[in-house]
Order: sequence, then structure tokens, then C-alpha cells
Amino acid sequence: MTTFDDILEEVGKFGRCQKRIFALLCLVSMPWAGVYVGIVFQGFTPDHWCREGTVEQWRRTCGRSLADGRRLTSPLVNVSGELQYSCCEQYDVDWNATLTCDTEEIDLSGLPVKPCASGWEYDYEGRRSFVTEFDLVCSDAWLMDMFQAMLNVGFLLGSIAIGYLADRFGRKLSFVMSNVFNGVAGILVALAPNYVSMLIFRVLFGFGVKGGWMAGYVLITEIVGVESRRTVGVLYQMFFSVGLLVLPLLAYFITDWRWLQVVITVPYFVYVIYYWFIPESPRWLLSQNRKSQAVAITEAMAKENNRTLTKNIETLADDNADSSAKASLMDLIRTPNMRKHTFILSYNWFTSAVVYQGLIMRLGIMGGNVYVSFLISALMEFPAAFLILFTIERVGRRLPFAAANAVAGAACFIAVFLHDGWLRTTVECVGRLGITMAFEMVVFVNTELYPTFVRNLGVSVCSTLCDVGGIVAPFLLYRLAVIWLELPLIIFGFLAFLAGALVLMLPETRGVPLPDTIDDVEHPEKMKHKAAEQHQQFSTRLLPNTNGNISAKQDPASV
Repeated sequence: MTTFDDILEEVGKFGRCQKRIFALLCLVSMPWAGVYVGIVFQGFTPDHWCREGTVEQWRRTCGRSLADGRRLTSPLVNVSGELQYSCCEQYDVDWNATLTCDTEEIDLSGLPVKPCASGWEYDYEGRRSFVTEFDLVCSDAWLMDMFQAMLNVGFLLGSIAIGYLADRFGRKLSFVMSNVFNGVAGILVALAPNYVSMLIFRVLFGFGVKGGWMAGYVLITEIVGVESRRTVGVLYQMFFSVGLLVLPLLAYFITDWRWLQVVITVPYFVYVIYYWFIPESPRWLLSQNRKSQAVAITEAMAKENNRTLTKNIETLADDNADSSAKASLMDLIRTPNMRKHTFILSYNWFTSAVVYQGLIMRLGIMGGNVYVSFLISALMEFPAAFLILFTIERVGRRLPFAAANAVAGAACFIAVFLHDGWLRTTVECVGRLGITMAFEMVVFVNTELYPTFVRNLGVSVCSTLCDVGGIVAPFLLYRLAVIWLELPLIIFGFLAFLAGALVLMLPETRGVPLPDTIDDVEHPEKMKHKAAEQHQQFSTRLLPNTNGNISAKQDPASV
């Protein structure tokens, strides 16, 4: 009986067809960067102080500066040993009887203070964020955290729902429908008339974005050969990093958060046309006993790759087709190895989300030029991708995965004891590199550890802990930073070190075929034997050359 991996050897493991589909799907990762960490710019919190109507009128009438108005409005408070103007209190004074255009110096010592009573003034610096529009500062500052948390709530619900739908109704249909949903929900966020409606639309936006991205990821990994999985998996995510480079440039020129939201959303409408340009996964069709459709798609892929099939494609089959309809969440925890994989991968998803989002969002509260800081930090994503590509086929998956978490954790701990400067910036960049490697690796390691019929569901369920981490991350960062700016880094370091230790308990998947059944997962020695048999077959396999003749082919590592 012929398997799909056998057929891929003749179809082409990463031919013209797969490259075309891969290139189209990579573009989906770019706007996700704006969705995922756009809060750095959309939720920018400028310097602010209490609005006092009389002082504001005095300043405008008499041509006084913002600094003059703030001096009369905001009392000085001690922050970490330094005197700074209060953002949340004002002098309790009737300025109507005091201020004239001739007023120069007023003795402010000993004056009573009170919380801001009439809103806030902002030093906008040319930007308009949802924080300034809805006054999410001081006692309401935690509501800004909700903007990011609600996105991750949407991720959580959507990854489960769309993950199930992708395994039930197909990768392609789920991908396309999620993009329709993304486009509509994203525009609704931009049009939200108030804070509550913005949060509701934000949940809906997150619902479709991640599930659709994961469906695309699983689709491309299921139609390429085992030797290409690591490359497409890393590069698919690296386009997220490309999106990170584009985001600060867009935010620099688009200063209104609503218009930035529109620009981030528009690409999802474009991706709907992919319905006519990408196929369904033949592996998934086989798992659903839809053999005729799988055969038709496989033949079309071979034709586009200019390859000729010599095998009897009608015998194409999936070993797990009979059990696919019975797939459930219990399959992920019923047996020992499946249960171990699920728990370890879930924790790593959680840690990656907390540390990754935390380190990025931290750029928004550290001062300095946020655009430059964001750009430099984003550049560290590319060495991470190249390190993965360089190591995982030479060393394997497990050790680089564990080391990446350990590096991220060590960098967080070291940064706590460094003062601002080039050394601290370098250490923080190394930490960003480490957690980026870990985040990118957990995705494709997750796909390699689950059998076909629950692969999309397994990735989606484990990644729900990523969404839980995303919900926790803004509160962990912003609220703990109020207590001590470096406290979040200590938490991040501990989480990353533990994640690295747990990774060492996972099996190595380098060169191992994708498992088709739960039995393959529970008895990895069978998978190693299967891989050895395939390697022996590949080394002597005959494939048609460019003239259509049959000739001996070299070892598959060079195919």
C-alpha cells in the first residue's frame, strides 16, 4: 500500500507547486505582527497630567506653554528618589481668583492636592492612541492591559474552534473563512465608538487571526517532504519578523491608531482570493477517506512540478483514516507519551507567549525612541531564524530548543543587574533572540509530535496556553513594573529556565517521518525503524530525469 510520503518522492518534496503555495501563505504572517504587538503603538501612553479648565484657558489666552500649565496643575512627587510631576493628582485650588496673564511665580508649597477631576491633558507628540482617546491612565491604566488580553482571549477561543473545524472540514476552507472573519472584525475595531465595543471587536478579531494562521501552517507542512518541513516552518514564521520590521515604519507615518488598524486589517481581505490558488491538504483528505480528491490534487501537484508518477496512485492511503472521525481532545492525553507531549508543549507555548510579548511590550515603557528600539529588537528575529536552520538538522530539535529557552532566561536575569547602556541593550537583544528561537521552534516541534488525524487539533489545543500567556503577559508586565521596573524580568527568567528543562524530556524528531497514528507516538522505535527503511529505499529509488527517462538518483539528502 502506497503512503503519501512515498508519493511525495515522485511528486516532488518541495517543487514548484509547493513553493508557490508556500510563498502565498508566508504573506499571511506579515499582518499578524501588527495584530499581535501593535499595542506598542496603538496603545502608546504619552506623558500626561490632570486637565484643569481654568489653567488650560489661561495658557491659551496668554500664550503660555504646556510646561507652564503643568507646573500650576501637577504637584511634584518622589518617584524612585527623583522629583517628578504627578500624572494622577492636581492642586486643589480655585485658579479663577488667582491667574492673570501677568502671573509669573506662585508659591505652590503646602497646597492641598486631589485626584484628577476633569480628565487629562496629553503631550501627544503627534500621535493619537486609544489610550488618549478613552483616557486609559492612572486608576484606569489596567484597562489598557485589557486591549491585549482580549486579543488573546480571541486567540484562545479561535484556535480551539478553528483547529477543530480545520480537522473536520479541511485546512483550506478554515483558512479562507477565517480571513473573511478577520477582515470584517478588524474594520469593526477601527470603527469602535467606545471602549467596550472596541474590546468586543478585538476578541472577534483575535478569534479568526490565529486559527487561520495555524491552519495555513499545518497545510504547508503537510504537503512538503520531511527534509523541507523545518525550512518551511521557520521561514513561514520569519515573515512574522518581516512584519515586525514594517510595523514601526507604518506606525511612524500613520499616527492615528484607527487608521493603523485599517492598514493592518486590509491584507486579510486580499487573502480570501487564496481559495482559488491553494489546494486542500491531500493528507487531510486521506484521513477523511476522500481518496478521489486526494488523488486529483496529488496529480495536479505532480503536473505543476513537471514530474511523472510511476506508482499506482489509486492505492494511495492513510493508515489512520478509520480513526479520523473519532478524533477528540482525549486523544491528546489518553496515552502516556501523548499526555507528556501535550503538557510540556503547552507549558512551552505559555512561556514563549509571556516572555516574548513581555519583552516587546516592555519597549513601550522604557523610554527613548520607541520606533528605533522596536526596529533594533525586531532585527534580532532574523539571526534566530538562521540559527534554527543551521542547528536543527545538524544537532536536532531538542537541544537547540532547550538552549534557546535557557539563553532567554539567563539574559532576563542578567539584565536586572545592568544599568541602562549598550551592555544592557545587548543582553536584552540576546534574550529576545533566545525567546524568538524558542517560540519558532515550539510551533514545528508541536506539528512533528502529533499524528495526522489530530495534528491541527493538537497544535491548536497546545497553543491555547500561548493565548493564556498572552492574557497574563500585559498584566504581569505593566502591573509588576509599577512595583519595580525589573520585577517582570525575574519572572520571565524563571519561566524560561523551567521551559528549557522540560524540553529535554521530549523525543528527538530530526529525520523522523510525521507520525500517522497514536501507536507511532507511543512506540517511537517503530518510527525510527520506518525512517531507516525509507532512507534505504530513497538511496536506491529510481526517478524520471528531465528527459522523461529513468535514471538512478543520488541519496535523498541531496534531492
